[in-house]
Amino acid sequence: MQRFTEFDFGVSWVMGFFHQDWIHDGPTAADVVAKHLGEESDEEVLAVRRDARALLDHLPSETLEVLWTAGTQYIPSFERITGSEWTRTVVDLCASRLSATTDVRPLTGADIEDGLAHRDAVVAEIERVEFLDAEVRGALVDCARRCTPDLAFRVLLRAVVYASDGSLSPAQYQRMEALGSALHYGEFVVESVGFLVQEP
Repeated sequence: MQRFTEFDFGVSWVMGFFHQDWIHDGPTAADVVAKHLGEESDEEVLAVRRDARALLDHLPSETLEVLWTAGTQYIPSFERITGSEWTRTVVDLCASRLSATTDVRPLTGADIEDGLAHRDAVVAEIERVEFLDAEVRGALVDCARRCTPDLAFRVLLRAVVYASDGSLSPAQYQRMEALGSALHYGEFVVESVGFLVQEP
């Protein structure tokens, strides 16, 4: 049983839009998200909406800001918009994209796996990534406990990629691969952090 894609998906996929050159994809962050959503499948948009709703419904704005900042290489500051407002914008962009499509089928099977059976393992893995700031680790643990472990784990992978001076031991990477397999991730999700593995 596999997800609809071999690559990252949902909110963590959206976080990947915001690299140093993101402005070339649109004049505002919302325009960038709308552009990508317009080019993708219904499944991808539904996955983004599912994640964003979970974040919006279960985490305070300040925690959302920590997660969005940690999971992106570069995102506009939250001086003019709160974390809740930005996450609501993502939800609304998904709704707009889906309203333009007839016969949208809901996610099923592996695509609704939330990882609750693996929550303790995800929390333990978050806490082992000591090169992430304590605030970021705390926000990720809150996400795992109050949203879904699946979402928290994918955002963790993004945060690991964008952290300065990050590295993973072979054992850490092996545990992450095992979690990715348990969560039915495609080949390239956990592999995205493989370049950080430091051989003993």
